[in-house]
Amino acid sequence: MILAAGRGERMRPLTDTIPKPLLEVQGKPLIVWHIEKLAKAGFEEIIINVAHLGYKIIEILGDGSKLGVKVTYSDEQEEGALESAGGIVKALPLLCSEPFLVVNADIWTDFNFNASFNLGDDLAHLILVKNPEHNLDGDFGLVGNRVLYEADEKYTFSGIGYYKPQVFEQLNYGKSALAPILRDLMRDNVVSGELFNGSWIDVGTPKRLEEINKNIF
Repeated sequence: MILAAGRGERMRPLTDTIPKPLLEVQGKPLIVWHIEKLAKAGFEEIIINVAHLGYKIIEILGDGSKLGVKVTYSDEQEEGALESAGGIVKALPLLCSEPFLVVNADIWTDFNFNASFNLGDDLAHLILVKNPEHNLDGDFGLVGNRVLYEADEKYTFSGIGYYKPQVFEQLNYGKSALAPILRDLMRDNVVSGELFNGSWIDVGTPKRLEEINKNIF
């Protein structure tokens, strides 16, 4: 699943007329970079949630066949973006009963997605990165392969994670953030993770978008 419903307030005025996932890096929309990498990694079906100007994403991507995948949309345009966890809850009927990958649309990364990732007994596996300037305090700690909420050293959650459906099955429909849910799981010691040292950028502001277009290749 690609989370693509956000308004992108920090990206204004660009996102007044273009949904953030369609902003371009080296002439290609951010979300297309993701889909191409996912297809190359063996993912065949992708759920995309849309809200702000979501119809434009649907117009550009269609059913995904031109990119070698099947795309299904979870439409939040009527109710407005439901935030990360809320968006996954609404999309859950479209997702299979097996573990699934979730990726934020507004990042650029060369992380290698894994279509056959095995969660084992864990309920989630998070990809963490070193803290960028805009998040120096980090989000979660990492000891071995265990992700912790309380830790002396914290890393930034990349917006990439593998989840079992039961993480979201008991949650109510509506707006809800992902971080509090992850913290509860961490208290139960059912969240694994890894530190990714490759390229990763949260393309959250016009300045960062400009920088990535200048420096990514």
